[in-house]
Amino acid sequence: MVVGIARIVLHIPGARSLKDKRQIVKSVLAQVQREFRVSAAEVERQDDWRIAVLGLSCVSNSAAHADEILSRAVGFISSRPLDADLADYETETMHVF
Repeated sequence: MVVGIARIVLHIPGARSLKDKRQIVKSVLAQVQREFRVSAAEVERQDDWRIAVLGLSCVSNSAAHADEILSRAVGFISSRPLDADLADYETETMHVF
């Protein structure tokens, strides 16, 4: 079994409050979960209304497939008009027994 994980940092320049940030993050998470069937959540910096750190994960039988899913999810986030800019990301795949 292979587990793929991604850590995605979004900059949200238009957010003026945590409420603004939550609306944007909730939309991003819902779209990514629906489109790619991955687990997704805000994992860090919940009290900073201009930065969101998202965690994505997927399970596969192939490292290449897990990496492809996460790469496509990151590309999806960076190409959508979501009121958030992709600041940084990293992905990793792990073989789990």
